[in-house]
Amino acid sequence: MKKKAFLSAGLIIALIYSTSCNYQGWRKDKNIEEDIIAEAEDGTFSLKLENASCYSNELNPSTNTAEWNVKVSNPGRYTVWLSSATKDTMNLNYANSVKVMMLDSHLEVSPECDKIIQNSKDVSFPYFRADSYMGSFFISEPGEYSIQVISEKVLPVEAKNKGNSQSENTRLMSVILTPMTR
Repeated sequence: MKKKAFLSAGLIIALIYSTSCNYQGWRKDKNIEEDIIAEAEDGTFSLKLENASCYSNELNPSTNTAEWNVKVSNPGRYTVWLSSATKDTMNLNYANSVKVMMLDSHLEVSPECDKIIQNSKDVSFPYFRADSYMGSFFISEPGEYSIQVISEKVLPVEAKNKGNSQSENTRLMSVILTPMTR
């Protein structure tokens, strides 16, 4: 009986380890302090998917998750944008709505192309950078916070490199928080 329980626990750990965004498990090679993202000089946060702790679920990709820890120095209201690389700016091809959560607040939107960023260094031909407005968060005091995005477009690195059909037309690149006028 103990052998079965030990084997089951090992299988669950191996499954979690093998299905993370970079197939290296939850980021554990760095000190937690290094994983905290501070705001840029202009007050924005650009939370790139490759810098997130990720989990992907092959059986139900709509629950794929990316998470960042941020250090907010200037409290206030921040607009939230989803940045995608896409070949078709008329249809971003998100199968499900995207959820962005922080504290007790959550935003849920079916992404549309609200802004096209011309000559973005984040993408190369044949892709365009398309930003989708998600809403806003109010942060009442300085501190460290966790921001999470849930979407089928949170894909493992290997899936992006294979060029599977899910990632060919549109890829989620980042979540951007921009302070509203202070």
